[in-house]
Amino acid sequence: MPLDHLGINIPDVASAREYYDALMPLVGFEPFLSGEDWCSYAPSSGQGTQIFFYTAQDDGAYSRHRPGLQHLCFLVDSRSDVEAAHRWARDRGDEVLHEPRTFPEYHPDHYAMYWLDPHGFKLEVVSFEHVD
Repeated sequence: MPLDHLGINIPDVASAREYYDALMPLVGFEPFLSGEDWCSYAPSSGQGTQIFFYTAQDDGAYSRHRPGLQHLCFLVDSRSDVEAAHRWARDRGDEVLHEPRTFPEYHPDHYAMYWLDPHGFKLEVVSFEHVD
């Protein structure tokens, strides 16, 4: 059974909304529902898992190295989409962990880039477009 949605607690919804409102169209999502202390995004196609960001109720820094969310991966159609997301993240000054490249240890056509959002969440954009 597919996932309907994911909920992620963050320290600051306003900054997350600004960041993800700009990123999500690049990876096939659009704003969905929102409230004063939460926002969400849904696949532009209308089908697939939505992502909800909520204001965290407890203080504390996020770490992808502790139990919990390790990273979010967005599937895009083409390698050029991966490269566009890379340019966007780089131009914003986000910390890029891995430049766009093929990761054959995952799949022969796994072309991806990885970076950190302003809250330290690890993000990935991947395409399985086959090129010869």
